[in-house]
Amino acid sequence: MSRTDRTKASTLDDISKEIIEQLQHDGRKPYSEIAKAVGLSEAAVRQRMQKLTESGVMQVVAVTDPMQMGFSRQAMIGIRCSGDMSDLATKLAAMPEADYVVMTAGSFDILVEIVVENDQDLIEVLNTKIRSLPGVVSTETFVYLKLQKQFYNWGVI
Repeated sequence: MSRTDRTKASTLDDISKEIIEQLQHDGRKPYSEIAKAVGLSEAAVRQRMQKLTESGVMQVVAVTDPMQMGFSRQAMIGIRCSGDMSDLATKLAAMPEADYVVMTAGSFDILVEIVVENDQDLIEVLNTKIRSLPGVVSTETFVYLKLQKQFYNWGVI
């Protein structure tokens, strides 16, 4: 089941949304504190969080600034393709350098965000991994100069 299908299939009640909101403010918040905030037992919160993660509705992860982690080059690459864009998106998503792949409507068929250590690595990924894939017609690269904002606290309010 795809992420979109899982999300459609799961309807969140207000308490699950409150749990997610608590974690969006602090992903390390203890079950006991979340339980007090939402009016459930600690065990009930633990069970709900497990269901939310197993169903793919949420992930609890550390969000980092790639630049501060030694990855000085980030870029969004717009790709125009021929043929089945789902197949191409699957191949792009398998690349370790890709942290975001989305099929789109508009000027590009697929957008892929790449995180690498330097410009030479970006050239390598573009030439040997992306442009060489069957179905890639053209690419346009948007190099990030500065990460201005990166938050993931939408969706529950």
